Amino acid sequence: MIIEQLETFRTKVPLTKPFKTALRTVYHAEAVMVKITCDSRLIGWGEAPPTHVITGDSLDSIEYVVQHIFKPLLLNQSLLNYEPLLQQLHTAIIRNSSAKAAVDMAIYDCLAQYSKLPLYQYLGGAKTELETDFTVSVNSPQEMGEDALTYYKNGFNVLKVKVGKDDINLDMERIKEIRKRVGKHVKIRLDANQGWTAKEAISGIRKMEDLGLDIELVEQPVIADDLEGLKQVTDGVDTPIMADESVFTAQQALQVLKTRSADLINIKLMKAGGIFQAEKINQIAEAFGVECMVGSMIETRLGITAAAHFAASKTNVTRFDFDAPLMLAEDIVAGGIIYNGRKITFPQSAGLGISDIRLQGGVKVE
Repeated sequence: MIIEQLETFRTKVPLTKPFKTALRTVYHAEAVMVKITCDSRLIGWGEAPPTHVITGDSLDSIEYVVQHIFKPLLLNQSLLNYEPLLQQLHTAIIRNSSAKAAVDMAIYDCLAQYSKLPLYQYLGGAKTELETDFTVSVNSPQEMGEDALTYYKNGFNVLKVKVGKDDINLDMERIKEIRKRVGKHVKIRLDANQGWTAKEAISGIRKMEDLGLDIELVEQPVIADDLEGLKQVTDGVDTPIMADESVFTAQQALQVLKTRSADLINIKLMKAGGIFQAEKINQIAEAFGVECMVGSMIETRLGITAAAHFAASKTNVTRFDFDAPLMLAEDIVAGGIIYNGRKITFPQSAGLGISDIRLQGGVKVE
């Protein structure tokens, strides 16, 4: 199974509503798509969105790295020797994790197709169905309450609420309004995207606990490099704390877990550089008795399909944040995971099950 061709092209798909966090506002899902063709005529697909404020990747940097560093490395190589090949992929350049992830998922797509298995079965086959949360973007308390109620009425019983953009007292009003609108039977998890200080987080979360707002978990309350602050928050509240931007690599996961700086870890293929490294992070977390969530950036159903296959393959992955394709104005992916409200199922076709990227109103730049 020799790699004969590696191609890239760009896509741009509008969102139905702007996606707002403490770090950024997104109006379009942009990405560099990767297509690997092997001599056996197997085709593998990958996706890399530019998430400057988290991974540092841009469209230009992703395309440059894939075309000028990874393509010469991979052409004419056998995917049957994928362990050393993926090691080389990760050591050929530092960081650039989204570019690595796109190529990584295309390689795994080919490997699973060669084995005639859906990727989630090739990787472990722990689950056949997932349920995603739905994200409430950070806006006024009134707008967030209305959005949360809409998502709840649409069948989503777990809401991921973005906070951390403004004063934490305003965040408190946002959460109270959402809880009032959706009632007690919806799980609410918060994502501060590094927006609070340790003191703010401890004070705010304790108030939430005293008010009985019943928060399932709080994700990345402090800046990514502040592990001491992250640990202070984890130790200072009863609500479980999840590390996200603090964990890109297996080494960072080990540091967070050894110091007990978080109760949970959010794995994203775009941070880890793909499935190869994501598996290592999950294994380390599992060894420490710590569960993982698998999340995503603003991606099309291509990238989310790869993340969902990985998540479904592991027993230690217990939470799923795969709502991004449901936010897009159009679907450009043929094949892949299937949504039925909050439920996600997998086609029984081999690999990712993706047959093509359809460009309708979306933009394709060769």
